[in-house]
Amino acid sequence: MPKGITLDKIEKEVERLTPKEQLKLLEKLAHQLKKTGVAMKKELDWKGLYGLGKGLWKGKDAQEYVNRLREDRCDLI
Repeated sequence: MPKGITLDKIEKEVERLTPKEQLKLLEKLAHQLKKTGVAMKKELDWKGLYGLGKGLWKGKDAQEYVNRLREDRCDLI
């Protein structure tokens, strides 16, 4: 940021804009961020989820669980 310009000053100036001008500024900033790649959606790291539910199903019968889900779904129809 150029010397002498702070985020607080910018925010105060933005508050002086009309809602229409604020929206136009927002669109320009979003477009600029998309061009730089900053606003790109980060891909999920599925490996980080490995083992997250460990022990969650301990002592549970998988078939009973599936049957219960199917029954619940039939109740919704």
